[in-house]
Amino acid sequence: MKNKLKVGGFELFWLDGGLCRFDGGTIFGPVPKVLWEKKVPSDQDNYVPLSARPILVKTPDALVVIESGLGNKLTDKQKKVFRIREEWRIPEDLNTLGIDRGDVDFVILTHYDWDHSAGVVMHDGGELALTFPNARHILQKTEWEDVINPNIRAANTYWPVNIETLQKSGKLELVDGEAEIANGISVSLTGGHTRGHQIIVMRSGKEEAMHLGDLLATHVHFNPLWLIGYDNFPLDSITMKTRYEKIGVSVGAWFTFYHDPAYLACKFDEKGNTVDSLKPV
Repeated sequence: MKNKLKVGGFELFWLDGGLCRFDGGTIFGPVPKVLWEKKVPSDQDNYVPLSARPILVKTPDALVVIESGLGNKLTDKQKKVFRIREEWRIPEDLNTLGIDRGDVDFVILTHYDWDHSAGVVMHDGGELALTFPNARHILQKTEWEDVINPNIRAANTYWPVNIETLQKSGKLELVDGEAEIANGISVSLTGGHTRGHQIIVMRSGKEEAMHLGDLLATHVHFNPLWLIGYDNFPLDSITMKTRYEKIGVSVGAWFTFYHDPAYLACKFDEKGNTVDSLKPV
């Protein structure tokens, strides 16, 4: 299959979770447009492309999906607002790998903003159902507390249509801080983007991959000061981003991306230069 990366004994596959466009000012927050547009040109409306590619991690012991894509529940109005350019087709992608969506063991979400969680619940024959009905869905306890009782800033990104089915399913598993989810795959609470944002680390043999979620939305955001305008706790984002980038670079880890339309994964040097990369085909 296209878009595949080997990390030790793990195989990573990027799935078609949708492609949209967001205002460049929100994606690059405090960074002046004169700087970010040199790296990511915008259209006439100041919008830039943003992918939503979940990662299927195939290990010797488990099938793990990281993030869930934009889902198949967006209304026509929402598709227009978010300028959807490619549709969500996760079940079809899995089928090309000989995998049924019921085969997935774990779904790990860095946080529950709609653009990460909308694929958790799908329209299935006119009903709402879990996309991965047998999977344990992993979130930080702090994140879920805010999902259920959002503040005024978060209320518009935690959508009830993505919450209620999971809440009633018995498939939600909350962790508190650091936890090993499957052999070689662990999560750590970082905060920053949201109060309960977490990252995922994958280790197999002598190789490692790190999924920093919206702390490192794209390869262009490597500079710790290049933040997303949606970050709720920007100073925490800077601190955690600096810490985990340093760790990843020191061990030669792959940094995997969900939102980057140009790169699926990169290795960086200490200055943030790309020394190896995987691009979508």
